[in-house]
Amino acid sequence: MVFILSDDHRYDFMGFMDEAPDFLETPNLDRMAAGGVHVRNAFVTTSLCSPSRASILTGRYMHAHRVVDNQRPVPPGTRFFPEHLQRAGVKTAFVGKWHMGHDSDERRPGFDHWVSFKGQGEYFDPELNINGERRQFEGYNADILTDQAIRWIDTQSSDEPSKPFFLYLSYKAVHYPFKPAPRHQGRYAESKIEYPETMANSEENYQTQSRWIRDRRYSIHGIDHMETGAFDNDPVPSFDALYRDYCETVHSLDENIGRVLEQLKAAGQLESTLVLYMGDNGFALGEHGFYDKRDAFEESIRVPMIAYAPTNLPAGESVDEMIQNIDVASTVLDAMEVELPADAKVDGKSFLPLLRGDSIAWRDHILYEYHWEWNFPATPTLFAIRDERFKYIYYHGVWDQDGFYDLQTDPHERHNLINVPGYREQIERMSRQMFDELSAMGGLNIPVRRPQGERLGSRKLPR
Repeated sequence: MVFILSDDHRYDFMGFMDEAPDFLETPNLDRMAAGGVHVRNAFVTTSLCSPSRASILTGRYMHAHRVVDNQRPVPPGTRFFPEHLQRAGVKTAFVGKWHMGHDSDERRPGFDHWVSFKGQGEYFDPELNINGERRQFEGYNADILTDQAIRWIDTQSSDEPSKPFFLYLSYKAVHYPFKPAPRHQGRYAESKIEYPETMANSEENYQTQSRWIRDRRYSIHGIDHMETGAFDNDPVPSFDALYRDYCETVHSLDENIGRVLEQLKAAGQLESTLVLYMGDNGFALGEHGFYDKRDAFEESIRVPMIAYAPTNLPAGESVDEMIQNIDVASTVLDAMEVELPADAKVDGKSFLPLLRGDSIAWRDHILYEYHWEWNFPATPTLFAIRDERFKYIYYHGVWDQDGFYDLQTDPHERHNLINVPGYREQIERMSRQMFDELSAMGGLNIPVRRPQGERLGSRKLPR
């Protein structure tokens, strides 16, 4: 099995998606979707790099694994699902961005082979820790990580071709600030950008929204912040440049995913391998005046997910059930026929039967949580519950109003219905259900962390 994780890749920026920019090219992700299963409604439980990655590796919500921001490492004693694979005799490898704890690139439990870098890493000329030996490389990060992954696949295929292996390939791309491979820089320089309808600073877009949403326009991760970001030591390109850089970086990522697929094919492993691709969180590109994630809007919490196994999964199918990052651990173990230990605790469950086209009982709603960060104070602590049609969002610690959206009639979440009397019972029901479930799981105990790292919080005055 090969699990490929990207960073900040939103759910709809793939060429085969109707919502994608017309000019965006992702032939390899398109190939995976056409020959595999597209999980149309994949979500994260926290839209932030480290908490999401911890949820993937543990199968647990943020409040359970306690990785609540990007500044601190995983608590001691945390168990990762590759440890269970390793004990079952599966060869395991990690290649790429770990990021839970900025200052360490040391090997983590569960992996026989380790290739990583410190923190966010660099897009160019990275230093990699390869099984304890640090080496400086020249070139583009995604190219170099793919080289490392291909080398390991080739070694497994030639040394022990029948022995099961698990590769966790974790790209830095397409994390902000977006940097495409030099060969693709400027690829979309002349392409026309369609601005999202909620980007405009208009009364129509903000008359029912919570006040913090409009305020964020003028602070870190806001569109109006771009004009004066350099004064805050946070230089941001123009929106058009940001958007095109993002698309070119997505294309660079897709190209490298194609290289992995070709290596599996060349090694004779493609027919017996499940490739699962997903993003660690979404990313707003102008929606509501934002560029970032963290909040509970669709662009932030939805991620791309494709399962590709030419001989074991149906081709060109889709799964509409709501899948979350906490489900990955159980699904990988299920696919590799490894039992979860009786004392292991997970919050997710395997969606492998859904990928195979089987009908099973599944969740009818998801929960979402985010804790306010001292480093990026423009987004408040929030909890959300989303079902197939409605979403309720609770904002904690701000003198403001909550959010309630009808995703069927208002998919872009432009109109907050929190004060509409006709929805009062629905809002109260969802709020009660969300708090009951979070309380039962211990999810209402919000930790207060000692400030650590750089603070980016200057706010501009609205004009």
